[in-house]
Amino acid sequence: MAQAPQTSRADGPAPVRPVKLEKPEIDIERRPDGTMLIRSRYPLDPYPDRITDRLVHWARMTPDRTFMAARDANGEWRHITYAQALQYAKCIGQALLSRKLSAERPVAILSGNDLEHAMLALGCLYVGIPYAPISPAYSLISSDFGKLRYIVDLLTPGMVFACDGQQYAKAIDAIIPDDVELVFTRNPIAGRKSISFDHLAAAIPTDAAEDAHDKVGPDTIAKFLFTSGSTGMPKGVINTQRMWCSNQIMVRSALQYLQDEPPTILDWAPWHHTAGGNHDVGLVLYNGGTFYIDEGKPLPGAIEHTVRNLKDVACTWYFNVPKGYEALLPFFRADEQLRRNFFSRLKVLWYAGAAIAQHVYDEYQQLALQTVGQRILFLTGLGSTETAPFAMSRMWESVHGVNMGLPARGSTLKLVPSGDKLEARFKGPHITPGYWRQPDLTAKAFDEEGFYKIGDALKFEDEGNPIQGLLFDGRIAEDFKLGTGTWVSVGPLRAAFISHFAPYVRDVVIGGADRDYIGVIVIPDVESLRAFASDLPKTAPAADVLDHPGVKHKFRELLASFAKASTGSSNRVMRAILLAEPPSLDVGEITDKGSINQRAVLSHRKAMVDEMYADPPSARVIAIDKKA
Repeated sequence: MAQAPQTSRADGPAPVRPVKLEKPEIDIERRPDGTMLIRSRYPLDPYPDRITDRLVHWARMTPDRTFMAARDANGEWRHITYAQALQYAKCIGQALLSRKLSAERPVAILSGNDLEHAMLALGCLYVGIPYAPISPAYSLISSDFGKLRYIVDLLTPGMVFACDGQQYAKAIDAIIPDDVELVFTRNPIAGRKSISFDHLAAAIPTDAAEDAHDKVGPDTIAKFLFTSGSTGMPKGVINTQRMWCSNQIMVRSALQYLQDEPPTILDWAPWHHTAGGNHDVGLVLYNGGTFYIDEGKPLPGAIEHTVRNLKDVACTWYFNVPKGYEALLPFFRADEQLRRNFFSRLKVLWYAGAAIAQHVYDEYQQLALQTVGQRILFLTGLGSTETAPFAMSRMWESVHGVNMGLPARGSTLKLVPSGDKLEARFKGPHITPGYWRQPDLTAKAFDEEGFYKIGDALKFEDEGNPIQGLLFDGRIAEDFKLGTGTWVSVGPLRAAFISHFAPYVRDVVIGGADRDYIGVIVIPDVESLRAFASDLPKTAPAADVLDHPGVKHKFRELLASFAKASTGSSNRVMRAILLAEPPSLDVGEITDKGSINQRAVLSHRKAMVDEMYADPPSARVIAIDKKA
């Protein structure tokens, strides 16, 4: 048995805000072939048969507490209490039952996070009719609707909801069959069979709704969540009631302060992803908290909405992606009132999707110290759509932003030797039974012992002291060999490159398979680079900025310093091309959540890769001497 240090206080001079967290203890089973099984020594506490049991509980115990709130058209907060949410669930559930919807004819939700989306989802959950929240990007950004068409054909929905009929009209007319009933909050599409959300919610519940609720059990499908299609078309991940409920007990056991203090959160994470729709919504619903829907996003022109909302809402738990935290920093620097409200009740900062950059981490701690006299723990974990998503977590500080922690209670981690890496696999009640109507993909996703193959590699931070946690060691499928036979670990190299080039790089695609050295395609932060092209107009196109000698000189300097810090050809980048046009959603270069599909970019832009490796290099290739 190994034991971790208590994490609710700091070892150094700067105090950490006290917070009740799990102090992990683990057992490790080592097999002769090098495989390891890692488990928490704590048993998983009992969990309910259905997530709506918690809605019923809180509607009875705290009927007037706000469950969800969102700004209305006038910018005022509109609140729905737990009692009102339960009534919505019963009424909408009754309406859905009368239409004989089922797993074979589920509800598809095309639009993003709003109160109507949430209440429709509760209605589905209450009576055991699955629903599928689908990325709005597939309807609003895609030009060919290829992924939306694929999903609709796979689902065969019996009802489709969108907040605004006119906004989604083009996609609906192109993809949704005429006989499928449509539900809109506003602006119905002329000539299409539809009803309003208010009409759906006005149904009078009967005993049938309660009978249906009683029949919902652990194996009932709660929802279908579609992966973002980073390796092809999206896969429909079956999410059962058991997955969701057991996963929330795992979260509650790790973040133990939730047991004493119902969370207040402001959150933008999209509900068609497991992080937002399962983890964050579930965290609030299971623990009787309050969820403020943030219409902002970590993008220029949208982050301002988040700032406005953070002035109103004092969170006790806050989630963002690393780029989101970075985007908020200028506002926190400039506005003391914003800082005071943000840090006033905050117990945990949570990030996911990538490692938090050191300069971002440091500045948040400095701001917290200046504002409230205490640092705030920055925590994270690892999981996927197939793991509900909470599979492992870090409940302590680490100098490594990629330290993912240890397996959650009830989640068994299997580490399997794969070359010079350890491939991670998971088993437990939080794991999906498979992919909807795709038995071949389901079979490939699990090993002979029933462990789900997540595709990530992990390694111990300290092999002599495993309780210090496991570091993310890249995606197994992304790693490649140079022509010299040297392995390149894409995940760690990508994180190191982005950190070194911050704030001038949004993302990077690592190339070099079967080549003599590594070259990269850079997705730059054009606005931050304009300072090196100050003689250009402020409205100069991205291509002109990236072609400017000052910008190229800056990147060549950074490339040289990055190479000097490298340890060999496996992490030394010799050439780069700055990408002027954004990666394409339609050809799979970028997922709907904004992450880069490395293989798709390299495949789609083969000519650019060949140009990068040509000798002599073209004018747009930034190269350093191979002896650097």
